[in-house]
Amino acid sequence: MTTPTTTELRHGIRWDRAQDLLSREVAAFVQRNPRSQALSQRAQAHLMFGVPLHWMNDWGTPFALQVSKAQGVDITDADGHTLVDFCLGDTGAMFGHAPPVVAQAIAKQAAQGMTAMLGGEDAAVVGELLHAHFGLTHWQFAMTATDANRYVLRWLRAASGRKKLLVFNGCYHGTIEDVFVDLIDGVPTQRDSLLGQVHDLTQHTVVVEFNDLVALEDALAKGDIACVLAEPAMTNIGMVLPDPGFWEAAQALIKKHGAALVLDETHTISYGPGGYTRAHGLQPDALVVGKPVGGGLP
Repeated sequence: MTTPTTTELRHGIRWDRAQDLLSREVAAFVQRNPRSQALSQRAQAHLMFGVPLHWMNDWGTPFALQVSKAQGVDITDADGHTLVDFCLGDTGAMFGHAPPVVAQAIAKQAAQGMTAMLGGEDAAVVGELLHAHFGLTHWQFAMTATDANRYVLRWLRAASGRKKLLVFNGCYHGTIEDVFVDLIDGVPTQRDSLLGQVHDLTQHTVVVEFNDLVALEDALAKGDIACVLAEPAMTNIGMVLPDPGFWEAAQALIKKHGAALVLDETHTISYGPGGYTRAHGLQPDALVVGKPVGGGLP
């Protein structure tokens, strides 16, 4: 494939004109954000790509904006620009940044100690609230939803004696290695983005297309699937909603073949109190939630 020069692209867009516009916008971005640029350059001395997590530098800008304050639906960057934040910490701040009731509760607890390695009355209350909202009776905590997915997968493998996991093509469940498998031309293939993996993940991860009940039953019928790990609606490849009746039929198939259903509501919890699961009366064997549940804290 050759790179066009002045030839027209689809929709009549000229490549040279697009490049001119891009160059102009890049220059304007740099001019508007000198403090963010300086902080990014300073951070590069000790942080990869100048950011705490590498994906924070994936915005397509010459450098990432540096935030000095986040309040409500706005962020203020290091150069004093106030911007509307449509990300809200990837829903970690789903109720807005630093809502007073949350900020006050965190400050109060911080003054009383943050990490005693033991529970207390608050832990019992949280367990009761989780049960009331999501229906499942027993809960455990993890630092991240990725860890929660990893733990529940291990527990269900141990309980069932089965090794295999079933996921839907294009899924996202954090950085748990087992799910980094896609269907490419019908063949389960390990994702190239998973660097340094030494095990063949396709040996124990089965992938089918979302909403494909025939493929789901074919995979489950082999009797070696420990659990199906899924979002109620897929959120990593655009929004892919379940077909009408899909989850009712899928739940019956999963139960019929002795597998467990794990619903990852880390993103879809934004559907409402109790997430998509409660709103649509789903009955998973395990449920993973994260992000806003902790008020933005791990």
